[in-house]
Amino acid sequence: QVQLVESGGGLVQPGGSLRLSCVASGSVFRLYSMDWYRQAPGIQRELVAGMPSGGGTNYADSVKGRFTITRDDTKNTAFLQMNSLKPEDTAVYYCNAEIVTVAGHRSRYWGPGTQVTVSS
Repeated sequence: QVQLVESGGGLVQPGGSLRLSCVASGSVFRLYSMDWYRQAPGIQRELVAGMPSGGGTNYADSVKGRFTITRDDTKNTAFLQMNSLKPEDTAVYYCNAEIVTVAGHRSRYWGPGTQVTVSS
């Protein structure tokens, strides 16, 4: 069994920064892609930042230049550094990862999410 758990969310003022973490644990054999999504009330979940299994990064236009996705495969962890936060960044942020388990099964997994609120 595999678990993804996000942390690092909270309340921040406009212009502030937060760093989200996503840790994969359990029967993890190998991580492939690791992505961050967000969902605001009444809005469809959207991809914010991704690290495909083939390498590189991609970002939503709305966060380019402000957010940075990184990962540490030695710790099965992905990070999302969020700078210059705006009220419209307020949402629940979810980690999504493509993982191969010790048993050899390859699937995508979701974390439960972490709330980010940008408000003065």
